[in-house]
Amino acid sequence: TKERVTEAFKIILSDENVVTVLVNIFGGIVRCDLIAEGVIGAVEEVGVEIPVVVRLEGNNSELGCEVLDNSDLNIIVASSLAEAAELSVSLAEDAQ
Repeated sequence: TKERVTEAFKIILSDENVVTVLVNIFGGIVRCDLIAEGVIGAVEEVGVEIPVVVRLEGNNSELGCEVLDNSDLNIIVASSLAEAAELSVSLAEDAQ
C-alpha cells in the first residue's frame, strides 16, 4: 500500500547519507501497477528529491512501468535487477 511504501521511504531517507533508492518488486499476486501508484504517492508525499530506481516484475509489470515512466518524478525504471543495481550504483557515484 501507499502507506507502507511511504513509511519505508521515511525510514530510508532518515539517513542523510542515502543518495539513491532502489525498489525491487517481484509481484506474484500483487499487481505491479498498484505498487507503482504506491511508489508515486509515497515519492510525492515524502517529497523525495533523490533518484528512485524501480524494477517491477510480475503481474501487470508493463503497466506499472508505464505508470512510473509517465509520472514526471525522479523515478527511473529498470528492466532487470542487474540494470537496477547498475543504475543505482552509477547514480550514487555521481552524487558523491
